[in-house]
Amino acid sequence: MKTDLKGLRLVLADDHAVVRLGFRLLLEGAGACVLAECENGEQAVQACLAEQPDVLVMDVSMPGLGGLGALERLLAHQPGARVLIVSAHHDDIVPVRALRLGARGFLCKRASPDELLRAVAQVGADRRYLDPDLAQQVALAQLNDRASPLEALTDKEMSVFMKLAEGHSVQDVAGDFKLSPSTVGTHLYHIKQKLNVRNAAELTLLAMRNGLIEA
Repeated sequence: MKTDLKGLRLVLADDHAVVRLGFRLLLEGAGACVLAECENGEQAVQACLAEQPDVLVMDVSMPGLGGLGALERLLAHQPGARVLIVSAHHDDIVPVRALRLGARGFLCKRASPDELLRAVAQVGADRRYLDPDLAQQVALAQLNDRASPLEALTDKEMSVFMKLAEGHSVQDVAGDFKLSPSTVGTHLYHIKQKLNVRNAAELTLLAMRNGLIEA
């Protein structure tokens, strides 16, 4: 049976216009109303504060303020915001972080169109949602002692780590997160200590090995 999203008001955030178009056509075809489209985290936060949507559907990896940073900033201003994170990442690290930060749901982009509709419906009804393909992986990650050193990072350090691993400079990250360069430098120092890495190349390699960025 087709999922009915009639009357649900949405904001879409993804840096790829073709992805946003695909989401819009699918979601509006199920009865939802897309109030705004955004290509970065800053725009997503501003649109949600202005439009007060029922659900923000947001990608993790975007230029500027990424999905995790935007999620943290939005919930600081609007604790009741319902956010469905969608991502190409298929590891358990990003979903665990997103849910811990306050996302109501997490969906892999490889999911079927019907699964996207179900996810939006669940989050729109103020229920939690986790991609079925990730459920066991995420549950085990939260129960077991993890092998990944990334668990040692705080949520802020994780957001900074992802940006630096994608090749952004300290100055870029400072601007994106509205922090001073010295504060980002302090985060970078702690990240290097915790992960036992020496430079940006090793940060990127670690992110690739954990499935956080594509090779």
